[in-house]
Amino acid sequence: MRVFVTGGSGQTGPAVVAELIAAGHTVTGLARSDTAAARLEALGATPHRGSLDDLGSLRGGAEAADGVLHLAYGGDFSDLDDMVRRDRTAIETLGRPLEDSGGPLVVTSGTLVMPAGRESTEKDEPDPAGLAAFRVAGERAGLDFAARGVRASVVRLAPTVHGPEDHGFLPMLIATARKSGVSAYVGDGANRWPAVHRLDAAVLFRLALERAVAGSVLHGVAETGVPFRSIAEVIAQGLGIPTVSLTPEEAASHFVSPFMAKVYGFDGPVSSSLTRETLGWSPVHPTLLEDLEHGDYLAC
Repeated sequence: MRVFVTGGSGQTGPAVVAELIAAGHTVTGLARSDTAAARLEALGATPHRGSLDDLGSLRGGAEAADGVLHLAYGGDFSDLDDMVRRDRTAIETLGRPLEDSGGPLVVTSGTLVMPAGRESTEKDEPDPAGLAAFRVAGERAGLDFAARGVRASVVRLAPTVHGPEDHGFLPMLIATARKSGVSAYVGDGANRWPAVHRLDAAVLFRLALERAVAGSVLHGVAETGVPFRSIAEVIAQGLGIPTVSLTPEEAASHFVSPFMAKVYGFDGPVSSSLTRETLGWSPVHPTLLEDLEHGDYLAC
């Protein structure tokens, strides 16, 4: 299959591109810089110059492909309305060339869109007022194409997609621990974080592209919920510093931002049972705590 990928040079994207190419697919990746283009070429993909704001470039990439995998997301987090508009417009532009083709459109979201405090499944609706409600519009824009002859699906990734050279939430948490001299959690730290290894996530994206039925919502979750206190304790042990419990008010000033304090205190366990059953996905790579203990996260 000829696949057009956005976000192929980002954090999770290179693993996805490598997985697709290893499975025999031909990959063209959106590249907004020479560095991104070189990274895609090194993986064996063909760079397609442009950006999420260059709608002509997006349309051209999708028109030349049999399927589209949309991983990219970005913008100014101080203007969430603009980020939502940008993502929705990009998805609508990517999906139109696939109309009535039966080809796949895989859109990325996150499990932080789900309600807090209970284990959510793929059948549950996202929380329109939740922590990551700004991702819901993109989900809907993608799934709308299921009624327009597109094999559209959404992959919700765990907040922690871990693995070598991670530059997401965990490194930010560790950097704060190094700077402050304590490894912190909010309240009793019993809030649960889903997690998935990057290589397992890459396999899921390939399976979604190849097999997901139109309208599928899939959960990229290998571990339903790791207690956040356990994460903080492993970080503390690795850095040789104490753990500390913070109130929500203390957390707002301790972590990078009040938003990140809410993320680190969020209780959002998520099941991936239906995803595994329908696609035959079976995560096999190290767990989050194993990666923290033995990976590159705590290396000096």
